[in-house]
Amino acid sequence: MPQTTLYALVMFAAGVGIPVLAALNAALGRTIGAPAAATVALFCIAALAAIAVTLITRQQGALPAIATAPKHLLLAGLLVAFYVLSITFIAPKFGVGNAIFFVLLGQLVSAALIDHFGLFGARISPFSPPRALGIAMMAAGVFVTQRV
Repeated sequence: MPQTTLYALVMFAAGVGIPVLAALNAALGRTIGAPAAATVALFCIAALAAIAVTLITRQQGALPAIATAPKHLLLAGLLVAFYVLSITFIAPKFGVGNAIFFVLLGQLVSAALIDHFGLFGARISPFSPPRALGIAMMAAGVFVTQRV
């Protein structure tokens, strides 16, 4: 299997997981009556999984280097916390599909900007009319799926 195919399949699976994560954590928050506490549980389990992968892949020696990394790179943790907290609070009231629709729109816009400017060391992929059309078509497709 070509490496790009493997990457695409893994990222497709990650994409499948996002609405499942949203629905499961929103349901947990409703069940226990505390969306923030449900998010704490999610992050504890996620931390354990990340620790296991770090140990299995023998990357634990790199952990001290985190202290010397540029501090702005650690904002990713705040962004994932914002996503999980917001989806856990909002999905039960707004609907998982509607919530994910707006998450996808945000992802399309920010991904295009990150790629266009090569932000955070990303590979530069200039914003062009064909790319704009593709993003617009993706956004329209997501919009249509929520209107049916």
